[in-house]
Amino acid sequence: MPLIGQQLDLNQKINELIDSLTNEVEKNNKQIAGIKAASPEFQDNGKKWMDTAGQFRGRPLHYPYVGSGAGRGPYVELEDGSVKLDLINGIGIHLFGHSHPTVIKAGLKGAIMDVVTQGNLEPNKEYVQFTKKLVELAGKKSNLKYAWLSTCGTMANENALKLSRQKNSPARMILGFKNAFAGRSTMMAEVTDNPAYKQGLPDYNEVLRIPFYDKKDPQSGEKTLRAMKEHVEKHGKNISVFGFEPMLGEGGYMPANREFFVPLLDFCKANGIAVWADEVQTFSRTGELFAFETLDIGKYVDLVTIAKTAQIGATLYTEDYNPKPGLIAGTFSGSTVSMRTGMAMLDMLTNDGYLGKEGRIMQIHNKFISGFEKLGNTTCNGKISDASGMGLMIAFTPFEGKKEQADVFLKKLFANGVIGFPCGKDPVRARFLVPACIKDEDIQIALDVIEKTLQEGV
Repeated sequence: MPLIGQQLDLNQKINELIDSLTNEVEKNNKQIAGIKAASPEFQDNGKKWMDTAGQFRGRPLHYPYVGSGAGRGPYVELEDGSVKLDLINGIGIHLFGHSHPTVIKAGLKGAIMDVVTQGNLEPNKEYVQFTKKLVELAGKKSNLKYAWLSTCGTMANENALKLSRQKNSPARMILGFKNAFAGRSTMMAEVTDNPAYKQGLPDYNEVLRIPFYDKKDPQSGEKTLRAMKEHVEKHGKNISVFGFEPMLGEGGYMPANREFFVPLLDFCKANGIAVWADEVQTFSRTGELFAFETLDIGKYVDLVTIAKTAQIGATLYTEDYNPKPGLIAGTFSGSTVSMRTGMAMLDMLTNDGYLGKEGRIMQIHNKFISGFEKLGNTTCNGKISDASGMGLMIAFTPFEGKKEQADVFLKKLFANGVIGFPCGKDPVRARFLVPACIKDEDIQIALDVIEKTLQEGV
């Protein structure tokens, strides 16, 4: 019998073993039942792990966080024995939290395949399945026709920029929003509007900035469109692409409406400028799979990049932006485990009631936003304001929005058992990337801890 036939005979035994292992993990993690302080017997061990991490990476960890490898849903256990309610999830990687049984099963199946990491030259079937799934899902409300896999969001963005520049050569300039974030490579640091992220790096002067939506300014859309037109008048045909996050991530979690985007996109189309939606952070979090669906701007996008919740990076593009051979390649396309788990998460999202205006993602969003607004109107008046976001991406401004205040608040919040992270510059905000698996009772626990921490002051 050929090996492929023997492999089929082996599948039943493998599935039985995987089910058994997953059940054991789930049974063990049921002990993680809520927020818990560090255990005296494990505190020294936790400190050792954290000190070692800082020693070998050259700087200390932002939070005293080294995970033990155990968790349950939104809760994660650390090496010091503490349990935290994780509302940052690796900055948006763990869409279904910690130790989700479906994700574990998919990961185990991926781990027993013949290769750890797949390549663009010699892919396995997971590569084909994942690419096909992404294109079919994206193509429902756009003209996106192809996908190219990569190992992270930065590489997905690099590929998008390459595609736009090749198609629109010799144009090289990029239109982008103020306070944008695009990744950590040299070029993506240039696209990112944060001087702290590119200290000592050369400035290529290839990015033209326009202001993002300001809900407090009724003229915001007109001002942004005017700024875009001024750049085009000055630089003529030398602008290759308009690259934007549908909602600024690092820039502050301030959403914009469809009415803001459409005139900008119409103008780009009229002037032959590629439209690139950077959905590395928004993908699968806004109530639909893509934020371009949530905003109903799918007909405009030429390029879309995703990563984080997908467990792998990908650049999606239309027929017009299908590149010539050699432009995008690379050895790695991604790990087999990442492809398997990414597909499992997409299946849960699309089949289990998470999407749509009445789906679980929007239910979670509304509970958090209403909870924050209630705090601002009652016990924490003056200490919390401007709660906003899209879907599972939620933020508010603590106190006056000063950097020092936000840093103190978030570190106190961590000590009290809830993990968030800052975003934005003026004001600096507390952001949360909430796992889709969170239950209503856990949302209330989070709100109670946030209230307690706000009342402690800074």
